[in-house]
Parts: sequence; structure tokens; C-alpha cells
Amino acid sequence: MAIKKELNSPQNVWDKSVQIEESSYYWNAKPIITKGPAYRGSAPVVVELFCGCGGTSMGFEMAGFHIALGVDIHRPSIETFQTNHPNASTILGDIKRLKIDEFLQALPVTQVDVLIAGVPCQGFSLNNRKRQEGDKRNLLYKEFIKAIKLLKPRCIVLENVSGMMSTGNFRQQIEKDLSKASGMIVKSKLLNAADFGVPQKRQRLVFVGIEGDKPFNFDDIKPTHGPGRAKPYTTIKDAIGDLPSLKSGQEAFKYLKEPFSEYQKIMRKGVTSNALTNHRSPKHPADTIERIRSTKPGQPMYPAFKQRIRLAWDIQSPTQVAGGIRPQFQFGHPRDVRGLTIRERCRIQSFPDHFVVTGGIVQGRVQTGNAVPPLLAKALAEVIKKKI
Repeated sequence: MAIKKELNSPQNVWDKSVQIEESSYYWNAKPIITKGPAYRGSAPVVVELFCGCGGTSMGFEMAGFHIALGVDIHRPSIETFQTNHPNASTILGDIKRLKIDEFLQALPVTQVDVLIAGVPCQGFSLNNRKRQEGDKRNLLYKEFIKAIKLLKPRCIVLENVSGMMSTGNFRQQIEKDLSKASGMIVKSKLLNAADFGVPQKRQRLVFVGIEGDKPFNFDDIKPTHGPGRAKPYTTIKDAIGDLPSLKSGQEAFKYLKEPFSEYQKIMRKGVTSNALTNHRSPKHPADTIERIRSTKPGQPMYPAFKQRIRLAWDIQSPTQVAGGIRPQFQFGHPRDVRGLTIRERCRIQSFPDHFVVTGGIVQGRVQTGNAVPPLLAKALAEVIKKKI
């Protein structure tokens, strides 16, 4: 209790010398393995470490890959991953405590084509006021290296936030370490999710290595949206304008109007019986409702937090974040006087509507904020699939 009090005190909340508080939803006991059925199909096989709720895996699945295994320490994320990838194996637990025989036991395949890691990014994030080179989470990519040596995949993908580029020499060191471990020429590039149809300004630093004697050519990933391209950027209205209007604390279970944008049609594909999930508004106190009401769309709701804006219909969302271990709502709705539902956060990340997030609103914010946008992952996966 004394530690929590110190962490939450105003004078220490941004103090880099104070140890970062860990989520109570992390599973620090013996890893739990849930084995999926053996896979005998022909699609290339993906294993994802630090998988979160499965944004990258969803994008690779959209591109025709089979998701064999997801590993993460965050219990609600693994529950969501299992819900949406029911034929995949999962490991819930700290990968540093996982034994080699346990890892191999969980694999429902003998050959892994693509090994992915979305290493925890908080230590590099520009939104982290305790951001520092010595954050222990910055070194978790070394667990990825162990898996590379064990599984010998044909392609490796590691992604992180853009803040890695300006934190020490991590980018160059990771390229060097991954190249040595894999025998591939690993290169990296900063990709903007908005360029691939995601209604959000979200940049991810992506490292890719692929079998052969040549580096992966990032120029093969062709942006589809934005000025001078085939399609304009996807706006907030394009993304969520078809979803039912709600007041604070309300929930809707059915769509009330037809989709009116190409993006909405893509998001609603595969949904049966007009069923709408995860569309429940957070319940706000009166002062929060008034703050949202008094904020013009497109403007910050809190002067000290410029990324916490009331969204406007005609813009892209700023980067959606997890918001720490007890996250508050980040964005106000453009029309309704409330924060976003998890379904609206999913839409902003490009998760299709058949993707169900488990764990409630607060843990739903954590999962969606940490995720890689599936449409961004899909654009990368389509190029990788051609090459392997």
C-alpha cells in the first residue's frame, strides 16, 4: 500500500526514479497453456509473441495466414485472443518464465513460417512521461531472439512505437541483433496506419527479416490512402458514423442504420443477425459530461493532455493509447456527450465488428490502445505472403 501511495502522489507520478506500477491483470504464476487442434492446412503459419488481443494476428489472418499460437502475460488480452482465434493455441504468462519444452508443447504445428512479436512499447512511447532508455521493458525483444533461434521461422516481424527511433540506439541495435539471430538481413521502417485506410494517425516502427540473401523491400508495401493516392484518408465519420447514438451509460445491441461508407461495409462484413457487440458507453460523472459538452469537436478536453480531444467527424483520430493500467477515456464522441465505446475504439483501430473484446470497458481500452491496427498488419502480411 505504501508503494501505491508513493506512485500516485503528484510529486512522484512522473518521477523516472520511481518503479513503474504493474497491472494486477498480469499473470505471474506458472504459465497456462491452452492447446489448439493440430493444423494440417496449407496456409502459411504464424506465431505471435506479446500478442495482446491479436491485432497483428487479425491482419495476417485477413491476408490468408493461419494463426497457430499467441503468447501474452495480460489475462484479458489472452481471453480476447482465444475468443477470436478459437483454433489457435495460447500461452498465458511471463515469457521469461516459459521453459523450452512448454513452448514446444503448445505448438500445434511443426513448421513456423512467420514469427511476430509486438514487444511491449511503453518504455519507448512518446506518451510515457517516464520514458527512458533503461526501462526494463525495452529489453523484452531479447525473448523474441530466443524464439527465433528455437523455431527458425522463414520470416520475422517485430513492431514497436515510433518513439524507439529516438530512444538511445535501440533501432540499430535491434536490426543487428535480429540479423545475427536469424541469419536474415533485418531492416526497419516507420509505417503510418492512416496510409492504409485506418482512421487514425498512428505510426509503428516495423522490423522485418525474410529468408534469402536480400533484405525485405518495404517499398513493396503500397500506401492506398491519402493525398495523391487512389483513396482519401478515412475520417471519423467514415469509421463510426453508422453506429447507434448513445448517452452516458447506455448500450446498443443492434445496428440502426445501413453502412454509408466503404470502411463501414468492410468493418461490418461477417456480422450475422444484425448483432452489435461492445457498444456500451462509459458511465460518466456530471462534471465529465459537462466537460465533453463544453469542448468543441477537434479540441482538447484537458489543457494538460493535448491528445485527449473531443473527436470531430472530418478528421483522423490521434494515436489511440492504452492509457496506463487504470485508463480513463481518451476521446470524446463528436456528436454524443460521452467517451467512446470499445466498438468505436475497435473501429478506429480497424478491428472488424465480428471481433469481440472481452474484459469490460477499462481493460478493453488497454487492449485496443496497445493493438496494432489490423489493416496495417494486413498490408504488410500480403507482401510477406507473396515472398514466402
